[in-house]
Amino acid sequence: MAIHQQRLITYFFSLALLALGKTAVLGQTATIPAEAQQATSTVRPKAIEAHMRYLSDDKLEGRKPGTHGYELAAQYVEGELKKMGYKPAGERGTYRQSVPLRSGQVDARASSVVLIRDGKELHLNYGKNYILNPNFDQPRSEVSAPIVFVGYGISAPELGYDDYAQIDVNGKIVAYFNGAPTVFPSNQRAYYGSAKAEIAAAHGAVGVISFSLPTDVRARVEAAAPRARQATYRWVDRLGKAQRTFPQIQATVLLSDSTARSLFAGTAKSFDEAVAVAHRSYPQAFPLNASIRVKTQTSLNDDLVGQNVIGLLPGSDPVLKNEYVVYVSHLDHLGIGPPVKGDSIYNGAHDNASGVAINLETARLFASLPKAPRRSILFVGVTGEEMGLLGSDYFASNPTVPAEKLVANLCLDMPFFFHPLLDIVPYGVEHSSMAQAVRSAAGFLGVNVAPDPMPAQAVFMRSDHFSFVRQGIPAIYIKSGSETGDPKIDGLKENLDWRANIYHSPQDDMNQPFDWNAAAKHVQLQFLIGYLTAQADERPIWNEGDFFGNRFGRPATPKP
Repeated sequence: MAIHQQRLITYFFSLALLALGKTAVLGQTATIPAEAQQATSTVRPKAIEAHMRYLSDDKLEGRKPGTHGYELAAQYVEGELKKMGYKPAGERGTYRQSVPLRSGQVDARASSVVLIRDGKELHLNYGKNYILNPNFDQPRSEVSAPIVFVGYGISAPELGYDDYAQIDVNGKIVAYFNGAPTVFPSNQRAYYGSAKAEIAAAHGAVGVISFSLPTDVRARVEAAAPRARQATYRWVDRLGKAQRTFPQIQATVLLSDSTARSLFAGTAKSFDEAVAVAHRSYPQAFPLNASIRVKTQTSLNDDLVGQNVIGLLPGSDPVLKNEYVVYVSHLDHLGIGPPVKGDSIYNGAHDNASGVAINLETARLFASLPKAPRRSILFVGVTGEEMGLLGSDYFASNPTVPAEKLVANLCLDMPFFFHPLLDIVPYGVEHSSMAQAVRSAAGFLGVNVAPDPMPAQAVFMRSDHFSFVRQGIPAIYIKSGSETGDPKIDGLKENLDWRANIYHSPQDDMNQPFDWNAAAKHVQLQFLIGYLTAQADERPIWNEGDFFGNRFGRPATPKP
């Protein structure tokens, strides 16, 4: 048995023992106080529907950041928070936080990729053989270096897996498969699948090349080329530097399947042999008998300022009111785009007018309490989620309250209420002490807690809660589970079908069979989890030895 396999088995066996040891803790529930029960009983399904109808109306034109439609949405949320008595918690005494954004767009005609093997050059075709990501650190970059294959491109020694362990890639361009080993736990798999450029830079690589396994068609050049011709965005710090970039990485290339296969000619393994090793979750690395020269021309513009909307309900405890439980939902969507079935307005009813609407009704429940919770409550409608979690990342990195006082996050994004809410998937529940509040709320409402039914979707990395996790703040992101109450309806299939046919299309409008009672139960869950967190004597903490707690968690701070 390979050493890495022994380590993986030891790691996952330890996890199993840890889970068994904590079963009693996770199963504990807190009593729901009478005032919280009363507030929960006043939830209004019709109010959720009304919020959604306004936010997804055609006049808002899909709520794309920087447009009049987005501004109408922001004004609506701001007005609702004002009516409930929430105080402005943005910049300069307002409800707004400006989010400076930089766009980057590859100029395909001025960019090029050339493969070099045995002294011969092969010029590739943009959009057919490859696409490039913008370089946000320099408008024009050119790099030439040998190519080294590094399996999945992952270095995870704590999981007993390291593609870089036996090879030096300093000054090289690394090539790797998209995705991550299937033996990784779901959330770690999601994290490492998105951290590859950072890992490559840490090992001294000067460029990255990615390509898909034959079974994964989602990230191939054919699917990604239309998007690659559009601008992408990063937020910019006060010194004018784009964030979440790695200046050492001078080229980011996605290769087509046939072009990727050609790289393996005459190497230690064929493409198919490398695929077989990847499917077995073995690390691997070896030089490819080729070099690559990449020229990337990027048009950079600081032409957009997004707007986060932030409201505050001050806490009632003289000490704990200086700590904050943060609710977040993204307010933006895709705007106006290519017509589909005669409709070009991407209304984003479910994505994510639904999350904003549910959080607004949750905010009303908090405001209706006879006494505010001990900790303060922040409601944040963020911009730029569809651009890459930009608004939430900006807020979590530049909060309008002291950063060390942000103690917990609850995120809502496309919660999926097309059938009765009988079970939930609370992403993040296994990582922190927030599990107790989740289980208490779910138990009170008679809702089961289910595991992630679709780990391959990497949901844990795909919404705004992860911006808070990255800053060391425990977070929970709740989605509906697969139980429907009807044996003829497969909830998981319904979810996957929606993602395949409706997601990010103009058909995500109000002409969908939403279950408003299920939406109301989402409100009750959001409220109770946040209420219990805000009332607790201690702020949430990461579980001992937790992966994300170890990677991002802040050092313990004295009690306020």
